[in-house]
Amino acid sequence: MAAISAPLIGPLLDRRGSRLVLCAAVLVNGIALLLLSATGSLLHFYLLFCLARMNWAGPFDLGIYGALSNWFVRRRTFATSIATLAQQAGLVAMPLLAQFAILQQGWRAGWLAIGAATLLIGFVPAWLLLVRRPEDLGLSPDGRQEAGDRSAADERLLAAEPAFSRREALHTPAFWLVLLYTALVFPVQAGVSLHQAPYLIERGLSPTIAATVVSMFSLMSAVGSIACGMMPRRFPIRYGLALAGASIALGTGAMLGIHSAVLAYLGAIRGIALSAQVFAQAAGPLLSGVLRDWTGSYALSLECFFVLALASIAAALMARQPRLAGTLA
Repeated sequence: MAAISAPLIGPLLDRRGSRLVLCAAVLVNGIALLLLSATGSLLHFYLLFCLARMNWAGPFDLGIYGALSNWFVRRRTFATSIATLAQQAGLVAMPLLAQFAILQQGWRAGWLAIGAATLLIGFVPAWLLLVRRPEDLGLSPDGRQEAGDRSAADERLLAAEPAFSRREALHTPAFWLVLLYTALVFPVQAGVSLHQAPYLIERGLSPTIAATVVSMFSLMSAVGSIACGMMPRRFPIRYGLALAGASIALGTGAMLGIHSAVLAYLGAIRGIALSAQVFAQAAGPLLSGVLRDWTGSYALSLECFFVLALASIAAALMARQPRLAGTLA
């Protein structure tokens, strides 16, 4: 559902900004979570959960990173890493909040707590504070109020960033190489993370240790988001993508060795890319589960993920910054 809706939401984001998209998504998500507290059937649960998940994978992603791209140019990668860090913090805080409510009043209270927190923390700041673009307030990206305040490096960066339409982006090799990278690496990310705990338990680790490893997985994701946000200041972004792919390949390959417990049109463009990402994230866990049932082990799925991660490195290194037709390389 998110993959289908993303290309439709992207152009709306370009025209109206992130405020409308994010506020609508938060409202739908919050209400769906509140209604989950009253679920009385498996079908009811699936419908509401899929609706909430669709919002998280589609409008939230497009709205958050679309707003960041409008407000930041020179500091964009660092701002994106901070947003990713905040997401990881939410992944830590929400289960704790839900668990506290469950211990007090049961599982229905857990859904109520998460839904109320989503509406309070998500809707109010987005409605009151979010502005479409800095130019709407007489500002410039990165907080520069006057053009004369920009350094020579800032001016070169702004001049070097071409504004592609969706049609123009679709005709660049870089877009398709990044899309290929997305299709290769995100099945690994989703497939490994979803089945990580069962695999570790299957290899002999206790559930407590497996849960600790999963928590460390989220913690290191937060650390990695900051590190990757620093890299593009000195190196082309493709090197950061290649490093991420290499890290995923190394980690996935290492898991095979565990034998015992000892071891401007951005919204429209991003909408298309997000569809590939969502499809890839859905395919990864499905592939891992099917291969596990077929072979009785996670080994084959991890080997497949290892190969995909290695292939993603090549795609990342080949993706160079595109140029608009008629501009100098």
